Amino acid sequence: MSSTRSEDEEEVQATRRRRRLVTGIKESLRDMRNQLSLLNHRVSTRLELRDIDLDCLEIIGRHGPLSPSALARRAGLHPATMTGILDRLQRGGWISRERDPAASDRRSVAVRARRDRNAELFQLYAGMNSSMDQILDRYTEAELEVLADFVRRTASAGRVATDELGAE
Repeated sequence: MSSTRSEDEEEVQATRRRRRLVTGIKESLRDMRNQLSLLNHRVSTRLELRDIDLDCLEIIGRHGPLSPSALARRAGLHPATMTGILDRLQRGGWISRERDPAASDRRSVAVRARRDRNAELFQLYAGMNSSMDQILDRYTEAELEVLADFVRRTASAGRVATDELGAE
């Protein structure tokens, strides 16, 4: 009977340890989100952009060329808001708007990031990228696979939560 009590206590302790680890991971993710938000804010300030402009520029760079309406959907913004963002990005020389030859509507426009401006962005993120390289160098390939899976699944959960809030 004492072995059962001991096993029960071990199970309770294991449950508590796991709960503390899970809580710690969630807190670290919130802290990471805040730190990355602050970094992005500093980058956007240096580039004389608004934070949302930098977010949209990132989306265009990763998923472009995009139509303004497709960009608005990806960014979760109203199309009228997108017009102002695109105007600012174009004035700053960050994007170009080009007629989309593949579209059936001749007025259709594709928004492209200007690759000649990438060096400016890369330079501002160089410190963080270097730190990430140093951190990731400490992990084995198998550990990196677990981390990559975790990050992908967390990003996917974030997209689902964002979509659910947007649908309300």
